[in-house]
Amino acid sequence: MQEQRRPPGFVVFRQEGDDFWRLIGEVPRTPGLTARRARAKAVADATGGRAAPGATYAAVLRSEWRVSLDL
Repeated sequence: MQEQRRPPGFVVFRQEGDDFWRLIGEVPRTPGLTARRARAKAVADATGGRAAPGATYAAVLRSEWRVSLDL
């Protein structure tokens, strides 16, 4: 079975402990933004604009996330 192609997007996580990250959500990548701005927008989109002050977030390209899972 062939996997259906999806547009570029991010998987967003929030750090909740030294070695614990919670999945916040998946969001599409906004075209035309630099990588840094696209990641910041992904965090804002995934949190509904309510990113916790002082919290650490990670926005990983969905394609890289899939590769890391070896899928």
